[in-house]
Amino acid sequence: MTLVMAGDVLMHDKVIRSGLQSDGSYDFDGLFSHVKTDIEAADIAIVNQETILGGEELIYSGYPSFNSPFEVGDAEASAGFDVILHGSNHALDRRAKGIENCLDFWDKAHPAMEVLGIHDSEKDREELCIMECSGIRIAVLNYTYGTNGIQMPKGKGYLVDYLDEKRVREDIAEAEKKADITIVCPHWGTEYRLEASKEQEKWAGIFLECGADLCIGTHPHVIEPIEVLKDGKGNEMPVYYSIGNFVNYTSGTGKGVMNRMVGGLAEVKIKRDKGGTVRVKEVKVRPVVCHLSENEISAYFLEDYTKEKADANLIRRQDPDFSLENCKKLVNEVWDKKYIGGVL
Repeated sequence: MTLVMAGDVLMHDKVIRSGLQSDGSYDFDGLFSHVKTDIEAADIAIVNQETILGGEELIYSGYPSFNSPFEVGDAEASAGFDVILHGSNHALDRRAKGIENCLDFWDKAHPAMEVLGIHDSEKDREELCIMECSGIRIAVLNYTYGTNGIQMPKGKGYLVDYLDEKRVREDIAEAEKKADITIVCPHWGTEYRLEASKEQEKWAGIFLECGADLCIGTHPHVIEPIEVLKDGKGNEMPVYYSIGNFVNYTSGTGKGVMNRMVGGLAEVKIKRDKGGTVRVKEVKVRPVVCHLSENEISAYFLEDYTKEKADANLIRRQDPDFSLENCKKLVNEVWDKKYIGGVL
């Protein structure tokens, strides 16, 4: 079976406005239109929805306190995603009401969607996400390092899944009993840093020790290395420390801002061998770039992106270093070539 995961869908103000239609409605299908075929082709597709979908009632806004339209979720469902990760540092930007509105939307509009990282009850928090495909059971876990200092309301400690070691160990132990493969998707690391932090390395070691089979990280808003960890007992766990932004329109300016426009679609192959053991057989990443223009905000595979497009990308107003050549250079500097899919 194949699994893909897209990085941060970061709904800055200009991304929200890009979906506004003449009749006042919103349509965000264009964010994913150039990568949709590959997302739909995967057996399981995951995306990190960085910002809460609290709806119009809670007033739309971008950085620093985000709230996004429900129609973002409609576009993700239409693009072929099966799992939404909401465990991010922005999960409580609209407090408990934001989470409740978001979960109510998913439940009513797309009840088949697996929504992770946030909950509306302790009962929901206790239920792990176990999916089955081709006779293979996959557990997916999602945690965030924090919520920007916003505390969970009294009596609602179930709202957000945090990187709490005791809880993480318990969850992975349960997942290992119920599933063939355990995937951990942590929201962690240091923003805009192209290398993994000591904290990320510590947590990755914990995941491996507990028996997790794969780790795909988000939050730094730039790409970070991919490596395979080994514990000396024959166990291995591939780690994507960060697959970067998938969609964003940062307001940052200056050197390094171009890095925020480059991300990746993690591509994983999982197989049951002749002995019946299920393993992660291959990990790759397809580099993507977010294109910004007056009429379009959309993710493109870097292999399909042209020099003409790059030269016209509005991010050049904020960082003149942005170019097709420099996007490719960044990818080749951060990711080992053996993991890069597509032709650059």
